[in-house]
Amino acid sequence: MEPIVLPGIDEYSEAHSSAEPEYLAQVAEATRELSDQAQMMIGPVEGGLLKMLVAMLKARRVLEIGTFTGYSSLWMAAGLAEGGRIITLEASARHADIARRHIAASPYADRIEVRPGRAVETLASVDGPFDFVFIDADKENYRNYYEVVLPMLSEGGLIAVDNVLWSGTVLNPETDDRDATAIVEFNAHVCADPRVECVMLTVRDGLTLIRKR
Repeated sequence: MEPIVLPGIDEYSEAHSSAEPEYLAQVAEATRELSDQAQMMIGPVEGGLLKMLVAMLKARRVLEIGTFTGYSSLWMAAGLAEGGRIITLEASARHADIARRHIAASPYADRIEVRPGRAVETLASVDGPFDFVFIDADKENYRNYYEVVLPMLSEGGLIAVDNVLWSGTVLNPETDDRDATAIVEFNAHVCADPRVECVMLTVRDGLTLIRKR
């Protein structure tokens, strides 16, 4: 992932945010060692933001689309209201197994359910409402995921969508990157959607927060 802020800013932000717990640091390190796709993992600043949003919403039901190795699930689990639970969907059976192991070794094993399979299919078996939804999966289906989960939001619920700046390639309308094109189209769709209001944050690779009007 190419940087989208001045050199050193991400490190400064991380140094001046609450530190990630040791068990999450271990998940992050294991992800970097075991996967050549470690850039798919959110960073600790974004993780802390997700935890804070979940806590501020007093969320009891959270849906995540795109588990990867469980790092983001575990950040959000720490912010859940008492009795809260997370359902997280992961297309890769390998990543789902890795996430289950990390979750089982964490303090939040009883709060997170990993459901393997392509989210475009497994979403049909998920019942709302959800207080918080985090979308961080295949970019070409972002709009599809958004349209499915929007009606599932509880009153006052929030959707957070990751990678909406795609390393800055969203500024290049002539890009041949299919993911970038999908992100550009998704961003325009959400911004023009009269059903919602949204704000795009320049955290890490871009995070858009969406709520129903």
